[in-house]
Amino acid sequence: MAKRDYYEVLGLSKGASEDEIKKAYRQLAKKYHPDINKEPGAEEKFKEINEAYDTLSDPDKKARYDQYGFDDPTQGFSGGASGFGGGFGGFEDIFSQFFGGGRTRNSNAPQQGADIEKQMSITFEEAVYGCKKKIRLSVDEECIQCGGTGAASKNDIKTCTKCGGRGRVVMRQQTIFGYTNVETACPDCRGKGKIITKKCPDCNGAGRVRRTKDVEVTIPAGMQTGMTLRMEGYGGAGINGGPNGDLYISFICGEHKQFKREGQDIILTIPLSYYQAVLGDTIEVPTIDGNVSLKIPAGTQPGTKLRLKGRGCKNPKGGAQGDQYVICNVIVPTSLTKEEKKAIEELRDQEKKDKKSPWENFKNLFTKKN
Repeated sequence: MAKRDYYEVLGLSKGASEDEIKKAYRQLAKKYHPDINKEPGAEEKFKEINEAYDTLSDPDKKARYDQYGFDDPTQGFSGGASGFGGGFGGFEDIFSQFFGGGRTRNSNAPQQGADIEKQMSITFEEAVYGCKKKIRLSVDEECIQCGGTGAASKNDIKTCTKCGGRGRVVMRQQTIFGYTNVETACPDCRGKGKIITKKCPDCNGAGRVRRTKDVEVTIPAGMQTGMTLRMEGYGGAGINGGPNGDLYISFICGEHKQFKREGQDIILTIPLSYYQAVLGDTIEVPTIDGNVSLKIPAGTQPGTKLRLKGRGCKNPKGGAQGDQYVICNVIVPTSLTKEEKKAIEELRDQEKKDKKSPWENFKNLFTKKN
């Protein structure tokens, strides 16, 4: 009998999406599974469905089938998932939903240990310059006494007689569709395939023990609140030879009385006298790396922001260093000597003689034109 088109088998149109193919397969596989459908021809129908899905669910196979059909010159189609040996792969997740079986995690497979999350408070200086600090952790570590086996000695580890060391047993269960055989984890050894006859006295058979230890943390320069540092392998011990988990430290950074941070930039507000603002000046300005010379341009206005390139914080991720911005706060004197007052009055009179004052220019904006 000639093979039917794979799309026809699944009741789909050519070009069906991945989700449509998967949905159609699940519905048909459930309907024609031999453990459910006892009608003549159901088994052959199920094989045909599996074969179609094996091809259409694989992007490469599907592309070749769409182009060549059953006459693929590069490989050819050999029936794919014919029979139950190779055809159960795609149906396994559905089968588990109805019968409790399907793929489960191998209890003896290596598993990564648990991650640990911690929070650390550091000062402004520690965040800016970087530092080394210690943090105390309580972690599960492999038991030194038993090497993680959980047994008092090697002789206290026996092969499970119920499963013969496989860790899996076949059990007959009743479902909504009747009785069926289900492979599941062995209840005696819990899928391990081994049974401990005498537990390790140090870990009581767990293979791991809880320990408290101090870990030195190298904090890179430029850290800021909300950033997280990952320390690989400093989490809980792995299982069955798996890698340790990781330690994640999030930071809360303190503030400085004068320096303010905006990301990697530093903001510093400095006071200027009115004559420095008017005439200009060169001053020594504090930065996180020491004093630097800064030129104040003549006629500097209150709130002017001057940039000191590269004088901000380092980037802990290795990017460009931030800048420092100096905000000019012009201080207006509240008391004057007779000489100072006379000099300012002369400046005022000269300004009135030569040009209009800023106030007069502003007031004219509201004067109605005739």
